[in-house]
Amino acid sequence: MSADVLERAAGGGLDTRPPSSGAPRPTATATATAAARRRLRGIRPGLVLAWLVIAVAVAWALVPWLFTGQDPLAGVPADKLQAPSAAHLFGTDAIGRDLFTRVVYGAVHSLSGAFVAVTVGLVGGTLLGVLAGSLGGAVDAVVMRLVDVLLAIPGLLLALSIIILLGFGTVNAAIAVGVGSIAAFARLSRSEVVRVRQADYVEAAIGSGARLHAVLFRHVLPNSLTSVVGLAALQFGTAILAISTLGFLGYGAPPPTPEWGLLIAEGRNYVATSWWLTVLPGLVVVAVVLSANRISHALGRTR
Repeated sequence: MSADVLERAAGGGLDTRPPSSGAPRPTATATATAAARRRLRGIRPGLVLAWLVIAVAVAWALVPWLFTGQDPLAGVPADKLQAPSAAHLFGTDAIGRDLFTRVVYGAVHSLSGAFVAVTVGLVGGTLLGVLAGSLGGAVDAVVMRLVDVLLAIPGLLLALSIIILLGFGTVNAAIAVGVGSIAAFARLSRSEVVRVRQADYVEAAIGSGARLHAVLFRHVLPNSLTSVVGLAALQFGTAILAISTLGFLGYGAPPPTPEWGLLIAEGRNYVATSWWLTVLPGLVVVAVVLSANRISHALGRTR
């Protein structure tokens, strides 16, 4: 080391700080902006669009009068079979009723029916799956054989059989669709319960003397319901499609109820001349079902 450097060090003038790289340090604003950009890049436009479609459908079901001021049951014969226009976004049907209004007011029937169907399948299937997976042995064998029988029956045939026993109507159709989905929920919930039961923390809880029902509610169920919730979102879209199918076949809501499947059925006689009677309600059903499926896949990836 040279003499002048030693002299500056002795006099306190030596700069002992590391040399600067020359690059400016990022400010707090720049850091926040970069973090916001990373979050925006992580947003999937398809998922946002799916949530938006579901939100609009739910809003139609809850507050339909905010989207249209017309009567879904009263028609103007002079305006029958008009094509889509500014006055009638989806056109009019054979007796002059505004089709967009009927689609909006029909959301409550289709969505509530799907909710009932998913609830029946979720509660019944999860209960059976948890019992089979937690108790095992003969209970597991009996429950899973019952599930195999349900899976062996085509879903539409099973739903039609239940509707014949219960009677027609949206609620009965929803219950029939829900019973058909019990098997899927039972198999998934059983497999998840069996997987979680083999975890070390569950074995430790059982070994420490905790009761079975306490272990199930504190450890097993919270850690095994994520996949079941994803299946519920998927079954929601499937239930809408199944209820619309039953309505199209005449086993759902009776006329003049503005149910989505029934709307498509009422327009099938005018496909050649008035395409909007079947195409536009059908596109609404497709959009809602695909959106529910997209949300289901997103929930499945968060496991």
